[in-house]
Amino acid sequence: MNQITKTDQEWRELLAAKGAEPVAYAVTRQAATERPFTGKYEGHWSSGIYRCICCDAELFKSGTKFDAGCGWPSFYQAASEGAIEERVDTSHGMRRVETVCAQCGAHLGHVFEDGPAPTGLRYCMNSASLDFEAS
Repeated sequence: MNQITKTDQEWRELLAAKGAEPVAYAVTRQAATERPFTGKYEGHWSSGIYRCICCDAELFKSGTKFDAGCGWPSFYQAASEGAIEERVDTSHGMRRVETVCAQCGAHLGHVFEDGPAPTGLRYCMNSASLDFEAS
């Protein structure tokens, strides 16, 4: 879908204006990965909505978050069908499924098929790609 497009400089300025973590640009626009157990939402359990740090799209609801023990915030289901796009990622000598924001193309993380019921999925996200709105 990727409806929102900006230049690299515009993304940098937008993230800076939002007070995003310094690593947010590298994660969201260059597909970097934050170190495990360092992200601000890894051990975060408040009720609310997790949104894309770049465009504010609703990505995950707190009720679908679970402790996967992997060091990154993990969810078993996206907030809505079509909120997240999946792409094959063959970087680092592995074959994985990358997840990106459907509205702006921001790299979010990866999805794996080792999650809990009811989906069996584990959306393993970078905290730097998320913003949280408490309910």
